[in-house]
Amino acid sequence: MAAVHKVDISWDRRPSGTVATVVYDNARKLNAVNPPALLDLTEAFQSLAREDELSVVVLAGAGGRALIGGADINHMVTMKASEDGRKFLTQIHRFCQAIRDCPVPVIARCEGYTLGAGLEVAAACDMRIAADNAFFGMPEVNVGLPSVVEAALLPRLIGWGRTSRLLMTAETIDAAKAERWGLVEEVVPVGELDAAIERAVHAIVEAAPRAVRAQKRLMRRWERLSIDEAVQAGIDAMAESVTTGEHVERMTAFVNRKRK
Repeated sequence: MAAVHKVDISWDRRPSGTVATVVYDNARKLNAVNPPALLDLTEAFQSLAREDELSVVVLAGAGGRALIGGADINHMVTMKASEDGRKFLTQIHRFCQAIRDCPVPVIARCEGYTLGAGLEVAAACDMRIAADNAFFGMPEVNVGLPSVVEAALLPRLIGWGRTSRLLMTAETIDAAKAERWGLVEEVVPVGELDAAIERAVHAIVEAAPRAVRAQKRLMRRWERLSIDEAVQAGIDAMAESVTTGEHVERMTAFVNRKRK
């Protein structure tokens, strides 16, 4: 049977760097994900990681009603053996890992519903910018399953108590509460969502590209290190970045602007 989803990548090649927008389209099902879709999304991000001129990626859902509305229930009900669940969850994890392994920042464009696997995907992104019509939740316990894989990222974003509330009560929260909790970085009226994302994209594209990539690598390392180790990793990253000379050009241009 032919796939009913699409994964489209559009390119905006600017003088300072390239912006890629990945749009997942399974709008008829609130952009729910199933194994073929997860494979295509994972491959899309793995291909983006090989683009040397890439500066930033925006991940969006088609249709205006969801980023990703969760896992496809039609697939979930077919899972009977433990290996079925293990395989599907591993596919979700691989997609999230491809986002986290992307060498440049990934921004989640949250409009409408971001639920279950969709919230795990959003948590894997570096930033989340939401419309005021966005809703977020982890409904798995209501359908007889625990929330897993990249739900493990949520305590770092919103703390253990709020993570417990989301995962154990299956509560769906609105955009305003998501912003108060720190789940999203910015909430704007739906008509201003693309402008808000463009502001973040522009700031990243105008920054020094090797420094941005180095910053993401360092932040990923910080997740696994003690405070002392993280500080040393930062010193090492700075020392390595100095050898590129990127800072000399940037700082010289800054000083020249101040003198004018």
